[in-house]
Amino acid sequence: QVQLVESGGGLVQAGGSLRLSCVASGSIFGAGAVAWYRQAQGKQRELVARITRPGSTNYADSVKGRFTISRDNAKNTVHLQMNSLKPEDTAVYYCNAWLVAGFYWGQGTQVTVSS
Repeated sequence: QVQLVESGGGLVQAGGSLRLSCVASGSIFGAGAVAWYRQAQGKQRELVARITRPGSTNYADSVKGRFTISRDNAKNTVHLQMNSLKPEDTAVYYCNAWLVAGFYWGQGTQVTVSS
């Protein structure tokens, strides 16, 4: 079964840090980008960060300087290091990726930042 599995979410106080992981199983990363999105309750899903296979990155303005996306192609894993978290970062975080088997979304991991 091909899937992307996110982990690392949880409850953290404002100013704290979390590290999210997205692991591909059943297939491997293709030539395309991997991205993290988030969806807060009652809001549309938005792009948080994106990384190409060679390692070029781009970030939403709201997370620049606080979040860092990285990938390990050999391990089919992408991480999202989130520092200086704010209550407005509270959301379900999803990864998506072009795998050799096709384009996939993960099931999401909840991040809650308390004030």
